[in-house]
Amino acid sequence: MLHRTMLKAVLKTLPAAIVLAIASGSAAADPMYPSDSEGFHGYLRAGAGSNTSGGGGSQGCFGLGGNTMKYRLGNECDAYTEFGYTKSVAKSGGVNYLATIWVNAYAPNSDFGDNKLGIVKAYVEAQGLDFLNGGTAWIGKRFYYRPDIHMLDLQYINMNGTGAGLDRIPAGPGKFSYAFFKDNDVKVALPNGGVNTKSAVRQNFIYGEIPVNENGTLDLAATYIIGEGKDDVATGKRNNGWQLSAFHRQGKVFGGGNTFGVQYGVGPGTGQGAQFGASGDTNFGSDVKRTRIFNDMAIQPMANFGMEFVALWQKDESNAKGSSTWTSVGVRPVYAFTDNFKLVGELGTDRVTQAGGLPAKRLTKLTIAPTISAGPGLWSRPELRAFVTYGKWNDAATASVNASNNGGPIYNNNTSGTSYGFQVETWF
Repeated sequence: MLHRTMLKAVLKTLPAAIVLAIASGSAAADPMYPSDSEGFHGYLRAGAGSNTSGGGGSQGCFGLGGNTMKYRLGNECDAYTEFGYTKSVAKSGGVNYLATIWVNAYAPNSDFGDNKLGIVKAYVEAQGLDFLNGGTAWIGKRFYYRPDIHMLDLQYINMNGTGAGLDRIPAGPGKFSYAFFKDNDVKVALPNGGVNTKSAVRQNFIYGEIPVNENGTLDLAATYIIGEGKDDVATGKRNNGWQLSAFHRQGKVFGGGNTFGVQYGVGPGTGQGAQFGASGDTNFGSDVKRTRIFNDMAIQPMANFGMEFVALWQKDESNAKGSSTWTSVGVRPVYAFTDNFKLVGELGTDRVTQAGGLPAKRLTKLTIAPTISAGPGLWSRPELRAFVTYGKWNDAATASVNASNNGGPIYNNNTSGTSYGFQVETWF
Protein backbone atom coordinates (compact mmCIF):
# COMPACT_ATOMS: atom_id res chain seq x y z
CA MET A 1 0.00 0.00 0.00
CA LEU A 2 1.07 3.57 -0.49
CA HIS A 3 2.55 5.36 2.47
CA ARG A 4 -0.05 7.53 4.20
CA THR A 5 1.76 10.77 3.49
CA MET A 6 2.14 9.88 -0.17
CA LEU A 7 -1.56 9.10 -0.41
CA LYS A 8 -2.45 12.46 1.16
CA ALA A 9 -0.25 14.25 -1.35
CA VAL A 10 -1.89 12.40 -4.23
CA LEU A 11 -5.40 13.15 -3.01
CA LYS A 12 -4.63 16.87 -2.83
CA THR A 13 -3.99 16.86 -6.57
CA LEU A 14 -7.27 15.16 -7.46
CA PRO A 15 -10.18 17.18 -8.78
CA ALA A 16 -13.17 17.48 -6.49
CA ALA A 17 -15.09 15.08 -8.70
CA ILE A 18 -12.60 12.29 -8.01
CA VAL A 19 -12.75 12.86 -4.28
CA LEU A 20 -16.54 12.71 -4.41
CA ALA A 21 -16.40 9.48 -6.38
CA ILE A 22 -14.10 7.86 -3.86
CA ALA A 23 -16.29 8.98 -0.98
CA SER A 24 -19.43 7.55 -2.54
CA GLY A 25 -17.86 4.17 -2.79
CA SER A 26 -18.26 1.88 -6.15
CA ALA A 27 -18.12 -3.35 -8.22
CA ALA A 28 -17.17 -3.22 -11.80
CA ALA A 29 -19.46 -4.95 -14.24
CA ASP A 30 -16.62 -7.19 -15.40
CA PRO A 31 -15.96 -10.07 -12.95
CA MET A 32 -12.57 -10.05 -11.25
CA TYR A 33 -12.19 -13.76 -11.94
CA PRO A 34 -13.17 -14.64 -15.53
CA SER A 35 -14.42 -18.19 -15.86
CA ASP A 36 -15.32 -19.95 -19.08
CA SER A 37 -18.61 -21.80 -18.70
CA GLU A 38 -19.49 -24.66 -21.02
CA GLY A 39 -20.83 -23.62 -24.41
CA PHE A 40 -20.20 -21.11 -27.20
CA HIS A 41 -19.40 -17.58 -26.01
CA GLY A 42 -17.81 -14.41 -27.32
CA TYR A 43 -17.74 -10.67 -27.86
CA LEU A 44 -18.23 -8.41 -30.90
CA ARG A 45 -18.02 -4.72 -31.67
CA ALA A 46 -18.21 -3.38 -35.20
CA GLY A 47 -19.61 -0.41 -37.06
CA ALA A 48 -19.10 2.30 -39.62
CA GLY A 49 -18.94 6.08 -39.51
CA SER A 50 -17.55 9.29 -40.93
CA ASN A 51 -16.63 12.81 -39.80
CA THR A 52 -17.61 16.41 -40.57
CA SER A 53 -14.12 17.77 -41.21
CA GLY A 54 -15.05 18.73 -44.77
CA GLY A 55 -13.61 15.89 -46.80
CA GLY A 56 -15.35 13.17 -44.82
CA GLY A 57 -13.44 9.90 -44.86
CA SER A 58 -12.57 7.93 -41.76
CA GLN A 59 -14.84 8.16 -38.72
CA GLY A 60 -12.29 9.99 -36.58
CA CYS A 61 -11.85 9.24 -32.89
CA PHE A 62 -10.74 11.39 -29.99
CA GLY A 63 -8.01 10.38 -27.55
CA LEU A 64 -4.65 11.54 -26.22
CA GLY A 65 -2.80 8.25 -26.81
CA GLY A 66 0.33 7.34 -24.90
CA ASN A 67 -0.38 5.74 -21.52
CA THR A 68 -4.02 6.90 -21.52
CA MET A 69 -7.32 5.42 -22.73
CA LYS A 70 -10.21 7.17 -24.46
CA TYR A 71 -13.92 7.23 -23.62
CA ARG A 72 -15.25 4.61 -25.96
CA LEU A 73 -18.96 5.22 -26.68
CA GLY A 74 -19.21 6.44 -30.28
CA ASN A 75 -15.44 6.72 -30.22
CA GLU A 76 -14.15 3.37 -31.46
CA CYS A 77 -12.80 3.49 -35.00
CA ASP A 78 -11.87 -0.18 -35.10
CA ALA A 79 -13.59 -3.57 -35.15
CA TYR A 80 -12.93 -6.47 -32.81
CA THR A 81 -14.35 -9.91 -32.11
CA GLU A 82 -13.42 -12.90 -29.98
CA PHE A 83 -15.32 -16.15 -29.65
CA GLY A 84 -14.91 -19.80 -28.87
CA TYR A 85 -16.14 -22.92 -27.19
CA THR A 86 -15.73 -24.50 -23.78
CA LYS A 87 -16.55 -28.17 -23.23
CA SER A 88 -16.42 -30.50 -20.29
CA VAL A 89 -14.13 -33.24 -21.61
CA ALA A 90 -13.96 -35.48 -18.53
CA LYS A 91 -15.19 -35.91 -14.97
CA SER A 92 -13.43 -37.87 -12.29
CA GLY A 93 -14.22 -38.13 -8.60
CA GLY A 94 -16.16 -34.87 -8.55
CA VAL A 95 -13.51 -32.99 -10.58
CA ASN A 96 -14.65 -31.36 -13.82
CA TYR A 97 -12.07 -31.05 -16.64
CA LEU A 98 -12.92 -28.20 -19.04
CA ALA A 99 -11.18 -27.45 -22.35
CA THR A 100 -11.46 -23.97 -23.90
CA ILE A 101 -10.41 -22.69 -27.32
CA TRP A 102 -11.10 -19.11 -28.49
CA VAL A 103 -10.00 -17.10 -31.52
CA ASN A 104 -10.07 -13.35 -32.18
CA ALA A 105 -9.78 -10.85 -35.03
CA TYR A 106 -9.00 -7.14 -35.05
CA ALA A 107 -9.20 -4.42 -37.72
CA PRO A 108 -7.91 -0.86 -37.20
CA ASN A 109 -10.84 0.42 -39.29
CA SER A 110 -14.47 -0.53 -39.91
CA ASP A 111 -13.82 -3.61 -42.07
CA PHE A 112 -12.48 -6.95 -40.81
CA GLY A 113 -11.54 -7.73 -44.41
CA ASP A 114 -9.03 -10.58 -44.62
CA ASN A 115 -7.54 -9.97 -41.18
CA LYS A 116 -6.29 -13.23 -39.72
CA LEU A 117 -7.73 -15.03 -36.74
CA GLY A 118 -5.46 -15.44 -33.74
CA ILE A 119 -5.72 -17.89 -30.84
CA VAL A 120 -6.40 -16.07 -27.57
CA LYS A 121 -7.42 -19.03 -25.41
CA ALA A 122 -6.28 -22.65 -25.52
CA TYR A 123 -6.21 -24.24 -22.10
CA VAL A 124 -7.54 -27.00 -19.87
CA GLU A 125 -8.57 -26.60 -16.25
CA ALA A 126 -9.46 -29.07 -13.53
CA GLN A 127 -12.16 -27.63 -11.27
CA GLY A 128 -12.99 -28.78 -7.75
CA LEU A 129 -9.79 -30.56 -6.78
CA ASP A 130 -10.11 -32.08 -3.32
CA PHE A 131 -6.44 -31.65 -2.42
CA LEU A 132 -6.81 -27.91 -3.20
CA ASN A 133 -9.91 -27.71 -0.98
CA GLY A 134 -12.11 -27.20 -4.04
CA GLY A 135 -9.63 -25.03 -5.96
CA THR A 136 -8.74 -25.20 -9.66
CA ALA A 137 -5.56 -26.09 -11.58
CA TRP A 138 -5.00 -25.05 -15.21
CA ILE A 139 -2.36 -25.00 -17.97
CA GLY A 140 -2.39 -23.20 -21.34
CA LYS A 141 -3.16 -19.78 -22.83
CA ARG A 142 -6.03 -17.88 -21.29
CA PHE A 143 -7.63 -14.66 -20.10
CA TYR A 144 -6.74 -14.20 -16.45
CA TYR A 145 -7.75 -11.67 -13.79
CA ARG A 146 -8.75 -8.84 -16.13
CA PRO A 147 -11.44 -6.58 -14.63
CA ASP A 148 -12.09 -3.38 -16.53
CA ILE A 149 -13.46 0.14 -16.45
CA HIS A 150 -15.93 -0.38 -19.27
CA MET A 151 -16.31 3.26 -20.38
CA LEU A 152 -12.56 3.54 -20.96
CA ASP A 153 -12.09 -0.03 -22.22
CA LEU A 154 -9.34 -0.08 -19.59
CA GLN A 155 -8.44 -3.41 -18.05
CA TYR A 156 -6.68 -1.76 -15.15
CA ILE A 157 -5.02 -5.07 -14.42
CA ASN A 158 -4.64 -7.82 -17.02
CA MET A 159 -2.75 -11.03 -16.32
CA ASN A 160 -3.57 -12.77 -19.60
CA GLY A 161 -0.93 -15.08 -21.03
CA THR A 162 0.42 -18.59 -21.50
CA GLY A 163 1.32 -20.47 -18.37
CA ALA A 164 -0.07 -22.50 -15.50
CA GLY A 165 -1.79 -21.79 -12.24
CA LEU A 166 -3.68 -22.79 -9.12
CA ASP A 167 -6.82 -20.74 -8.57
CA ARG A 168 -9.12 -19.68 -5.74
CA ILE A 169 -7.81 -21.99 -3.03
CA PRO A 170 -9.61 -21.24 0.26
CA ALA A 171 -7.08 -19.79 2.73
CA GLY A 172 -8.24 -18.01 5.86
CA PRO A 173 -10.91 -15.38 5.17
CA GLY A 174 -10.08 -15.19 1.44
CA LYS A 175 -8.88 -17.27 -1.48
CA PHE A 176 -5.35 -17.58 -2.88
CA SER A 177 -4.32 -17.87 -6.53
CA TYR A 178 -0.88 -18.34 -8.08
CA ALA A 179 0.02 -18.25 -11.78
CA PHE A 180 3.26 -18.64 -13.74
CA PHE A 181 3.49 -17.05 -17.22
CA LYS A 182 6.12 -16.81 -19.95
CA ASP A 183 5.85 -13.48 -21.82
CA ASN A 184 7.44 -12.34 -25.11
CA ASP A 185 8.84 -15.82 -25.70
CA VAL A 186 10.60 -15.06 -28.98
CA LYS A 187 14.19 -14.96 -30.20
CA VAL A 188 15.83 -11.73 -31.37
CA ALA A 189 18.41 -11.91 -34.18
CA LEU A 190 21.63 -9.99 -33.43
CA PRO A 191 23.81 -8.13 -35.97
CA ASN A 192 26.68 -10.55 -35.30
CA GLY A 193 24.57 -13.52 -36.34
CA GLY A 194 23.74 -14.64 -32.82
CA VAL A 195 20.39 -14.65 -31.05
CA ASN A 196 19.07 -13.22 -27.82
CA THR A 197 15.68 -12.89 -26.17
CA LYS A 198 13.59 -10.22 -24.43
CA SER A 199 11.35 -12.80 -22.80
CA ALA A 200 10.24 -12.59 -19.20
CA VAL A 201 9.09 -14.96 -16.50
CA ARG A 202 6.06 -13.50 -14.73
CA GLN A 203 4.63 -14.72 -11.46
CA ASN A 204 1.25 -13.48 -10.26
CA PHE A 205 -0.05 -13.77 -6.72
CA ILE A 206 -3.64 -12.95 -5.74
CA TYR A 207 -5.20 -13.09 -2.31
CA GLY A 208 -8.75 -11.99 -2.81
CA GLU A 209 -12.44 -12.13 -2.01
CA ILE A 210 -11.58 -11.10 1.54
CA PRO A 211 -14.71 -9.84 3.33
CA VAL A 212 -13.92 -6.48 4.93
CA ASN A 213 -17.37 -4.93 5.39
CA GLU A 214 -21.00 -5.70 4.61
CA ASN A 215 -21.20 -6.55 0.87
CA GLY A 216 -17.58 -5.40 0.50
CA THR A 217 -14.47 -7.44 -0.36
CA LEU A 218 -10.76 -6.75 -0.82
CA ASP A 219 -8.38 -8.17 -3.45
CA LEU A 220 -4.58 -7.91 -3.23
CA ALA A 221 -2.72 -8.69 -6.48
CA ALA A 222 1.06 -8.78 -6.91
CA THR A 223 3.30 -9.46 -9.90
CA TYR A 224 7.03 -10.22 -9.98
CA ILE A 225 8.77 -10.17 -13.37
CA ILE A 226 12.23 -11.53 -14.21
CA GLY A 227 13.77 -10.28 -17.45
CA GLU A 228 15.57 -13.00 -19.41
CA GLY A 229 18.34 -12.92 -22.00
CA LYS A 230 21.72 -11.20 -21.96
CA ASP A 231 22.57 -7.50 -21.88
CA ASP A 232 23.85 -6.34 -25.28
CA VAL A 233 23.92 -3.28 -27.51
CA ALA A 234 21.14 -4.53 -29.82
CA THR A 235 18.54 -5.48 -27.22
CA GLY A 236 19.61 -3.36 -24.24
CA LYS A 237 19.90 -4.11 -20.56
CA ARG A 238 17.63 -6.63 -18.82
CA ASN A 239 15.69 -5.57 -15.74
CA ASN A 240 13.30 -7.14 -13.28
CA GLY A 241 10.10 -5.45 -12.12
CA TRP A 242 7.05 -5.73 -9.92
CA GLN A 243 3.60 -4.32 -9.25
CA LEU A 244 1.21 -4.31 -6.31
CA SER A 245 -2.52 -3.56 -6.54
CA ALA A 246 -5.35 -3.38 -4.02
CA PHE A 247 -9.03 -3.31 -5.00
CA HIS A 248 -12.03 -2.79 -2.76
CA ARG A 249 -15.29 -3.95 -4.29
CA GLN A 250 -18.57 -2.83 -2.81
CA GLY A 251 -21.76 -4.58 -3.82
CA LYS A 252 -25.39 -3.47 -3.56
CA VAL A 253 -24.73 0.20 -4.32
CA PHE A 254 -27.95 1.63 -5.81
CA GLY A 255 -28.60 -1.63 -7.61
CA GLY A 256 -24.99 -1.92 -8.79
CA GLY A 257 -21.54 -1.75 -7.33
CA ASN A 258 -18.28 0.11 -6.94
CA THR A 259 -14.57 -0.61 -7.28
CA PHE A 260 -11.87 1.55 -5.71
CA GLY A 261 -8.28 0.71 -6.64
CA VAL A 262 -4.72 1.70 -5.75
CA GLN A 263 -1.85 0.44 -7.94
CA TYR A 264 1.92 0.89 -8.08
CA GLY A 265 4.50 -0.63 -10.43
CA VAL A 266 8.25 -0.43 -11.11
CA GLY A 267 10.22 -1.27 -14.29
CA PRO A 268 8.56 -4.00 -16.37
CA GLY A 269 5.95 -4.10 -13.58
CA THR A 270 4.37 -0.94 -15.01
CA GLY A 271 2.79 -3.26 -17.58
CA GLN A 272 1.78 -2.67 -21.18
CA GLY A 273 0.09 0.53 -22.31
CA ALA A 274 -2.26 1.53 -19.51
CA GLN A 275 -2.58 -2.01 -18.13
CA PHE A 276 -0.85 -3.37 -15.06
CA GLY A 277 -0.32 -7.11 -14.67
CA ALA A 278 1.50 -8.28 -17.80
CA SER A 279 5.24 -7.89 -18.39
CA GLY A 280 6.26 -4.49 -19.66
CA ASP A 281 9.48 -3.77 -21.54
CA THR A 282 12.36 -5.47 -19.70
CA ASN A 283 14.57 -2.56 -20.77
CA PHE A 284 12.67 -0.46 -18.22
CA GLY A 285 14.79 0.11 -15.12
CA SER A 286 13.83 0.98 -11.57
CA ASP A 287 13.49 4.65 -12.57
CA VAL A 288 10.32 3.77 -14.55
CA LYS A 289 7.36 3.95 -12.16
CA ARG A 290 3.60 4.21 -12.31
CA THR A 291 1.06 5.07 -9.61
CA ARG A 292 -2.70 4.90 -10.16
CA ILE A 293 -5.76 5.61 -8.03
CA PHE A 294 -9.23 5.14 -9.50
CA ASN A 295 -12.88 4.69 -8.68
CA ASP A 296 -15.42 3.04 -10.97
CA MET A 297 -19.12 3.03 -10.10
CA ALA A 298 -21.85 1.26 -12.07
CA ILE A 299 -25.38 1.63 -10.70
CA GLN A 300 -28.95 0.72 -11.67
CA PRO A 301 -31.19 2.60 -9.20
CA MET A 302 -34.27 2.15 -11.42
CA ALA A 303 -35.17 -0.48 -14.00
CA ASN A 304 -35.03 2.11 -16.79
CA PHE A 305 -32.07 4.19 -15.55
CA GLY A 306 -28.46 3.22 -15.01
CA MET A 307 -25.13 5.02 -14.96
CA GLU A 308 -21.39 4.43 -14.90
CA PHE A 309 -19.08 7.01 -13.36
CA VAL A 310 -15.28 6.88 -13.36
CA ALA A 311 -12.59 9.04 -11.80
CA LEU A 312 -8.90 8.27 -12.28
CA TRP A 313 -5.47 9.70 -11.43
CA GLN A 314 -2.28 8.20 -12.84
CA LYS A 315 1.34 9.32 -12.61
CA ASP A 316 4.12 7.98 -14.86
CA GLU A 317 7.77 8.70 -14.11
CA SER A 318 11.10 7.90 -15.78
CA ASN A 319 14.53 9.44 -16.16
CA ALA A 320 14.15 9.51 -19.95
CA LYS A 321 10.70 11.14 -20.16
CA GLY A 322 10.33 12.91 -16.82
CA SER A 323 6.98 12.94 -15.04
CA SER A 324 3.48 12.98 -16.54
CA THR A 325 0.08 12.85 -14.82
CA TRP A 326 -3.17 11.69 -16.42
CA THR A 327 -6.40 12.80 -14.74
CA SER A 328 -9.74 11.60 -16.10
CA VAL A 329 -13.40 11.99 -15.11
CA GLY A 330 -16.34 10.59 -17.06
CA VAL A 331 -19.98 9.57 -16.84
CA ARG A 332 -22.30 7.40 -18.98
CA PRO A 333 -26.02 7.74 -18.16
CA VAL A 334 -28.49 5.31 -19.74
CA TYR A 335 -32.24 5.98 -19.86
CA ALA A 336 -34.62 3.40 -21.33
CA PHE A 337 -37.89 4.57 -22.89
CA THR A 338 -39.03 0.99 -23.56
CA ASP A 339 -37.61 -2.47 -22.97
CA ASN A 340 -35.83 -2.27 -26.33
CA PHE A 341 -35.00 1.41 -26.84
CA LYS A 342 -32.81 3.61 -24.72
CA LEU A 343 -30.83 6.82 -24.97
CA VAL A 344 -27.18 6.58 -23.97
CA GLY A 345 -24.90 9.52 -23.36
CA GLU A 346 -21.25 9.76 -22.43
CA LEU A 347 -19.19 12.74 -21.29
CA GLY A 348 -15.52 12.40 -20.48
CA THR A 349 -12.64 14.79 -19.93
CA ASP A 350 -8.90 14.06 -19.81
CA ARG A 351 -5.90 16.12 -18.76
CA VAL A 352 -2.28 15.02 -19.26
CA THR A 353 0.62 17.06 -17.90
CA GLN A 354 3.92 17.20 -19.77
CA ALA A 355 7.50 17.32 -18.54
CA GLY A 356 9.73 20.33 -19.10
CA GLY A 357 7.13 22.93 -18.24
CA LEU A 358 5.13 22.34 -21.41
CA PRO A 359 1.39 23.11 -21.22
CA ALA A 360 -0.97 20.29 -20.21
CA LYS A 361 -2.97 18.48 -22.88
CA ARG A 362 -6.74 18.69 -22.45
CA LEU A 363 -9.53 16.82 -24.23
CA THR A 364 -13.28 16.66 -23.65
CA LYS A 365 -15.56 14.31 -25.56
CA LEU A 366 -19.38 14.07 -25.67
CA THR A 367 -21.48 11.35 -27.31
CA ILE A 368 -25.24 10.95 -27.76
CA ALA A 369 -26.39 7.51 -28.90
CA PRO A 370 -30.02 6.41 -29.52
CA THR A 371 -29.84 2.66 -28.97
CA ILE A 372 -31.85 -0.47 -29.70
CA SER A 373 -31.09 -2.86 -26.86
CA ALA A 374 -32.03 -6.31 -25.57
CA GLY A 375 -33.30 -4.86 -22.31
CA PRO A 376 -33.34 -1.54 -20.45
CA GLY A 377 -30.33 -2.11 -18.18
CA LEU A 378 -26.90 -0.52 -18.22
CA TRP A 379 -25.30 -3.84 -19.20
CA SER A 380 -28.09 -5.15 -21.44
CA ARG A 381 -26.64 -6.38 -24.72
CA PRO A 382 -26.76 -6.54 -27.74
CA GLU A 383 -26.84 -2.79 -28.34
CA LEU A 384 -27.38 -1.41 -31.85
CA ARG A 385 -26.37 2.25 -31.69
CA ALA A 386 -26.53 5.34 -33.82
CA PHE A 387 -24.23 8.04 -32.47
CA VAL A 388 -22.91 11.56 -32.81
CA THR A 389 -19.65 12.41 -31.05
CA TYR A 390 -18.09 15.82 -30.47
CA GLY A 391 -14.53 16.36 -29.32
CA LYS A 392 -12.83 19.53 -28.09
CA TRP A 393 -9.14 19.86 -27.22
CA ASN A 394 -6.49 22.52 -26.67
CA ASP A 395 -3.53 23.36 -28.91
CA ALA A 396 -1.17 21.34 -26.72
CA ALA A 397 -3.24 18.21 -27.44
CA THR A 398 -3.56 18.63 -31.24
CA ALA A 399 -0.56 16.47 -32.17
CA SER A 400 -1.61 13.70 -29.76
CA VAL A 401 -5.22 13.67 -31.00
CA ASN A 402 -4.02 13.35 -34.60
CA ALA A 403 -1.39 10.71 -33.78
CA SER A 404 -3.81 8.52 -31.82
CA ASN A 405 -6.57 8.68 -34.44
CA ASN A 406 -6.89 5.47 -36.47
CA GLY A 407 -7.85 7.58 -39.48
CA GLY A 408 -4.77 9.80 -39.25
CA PRO A 409 -4.60 13.61 -38.82
CA ILE A 410 -8.03 14.29 -40.32
CA TYR A 411 -8.61 17.31 -38.06
CA ASN A 412 -5.26 18.92 -38.96
CA ASN A 413 -4.66 21.98 -36.77
CA ASN A 414 -8.27 22.30 -35.65
CA THR A 415 -9.08 21.94 -31.94
CA SER A 416 -12.53 20.39 -32.30
CA GLY A 417 -14.33 17.88 -34.46
CA THR A 418 -17.48 15.81 -34.90
CA SER A 419 -17.97 12.21 -35.99
CA TYR A 420 -21.07 10.10 -36.50
CA GLY A 421 -21.99 6.55 -37.33
CA PHE A 422 -23.42 3.24 -36.21
CA GLN A 423 -22.05 0.49 -33.99
CA VAL A 424 -23.08 -2.87 -32.56
CA GLU A 425 -21.71 -4.25 -29.30
CA THR A 426 -22.60 -7.58 -27.76
CA TRP A 427 -21.27 -10.30 -25.52
CA PHE A 428 -22.74 -13.77 -25.35
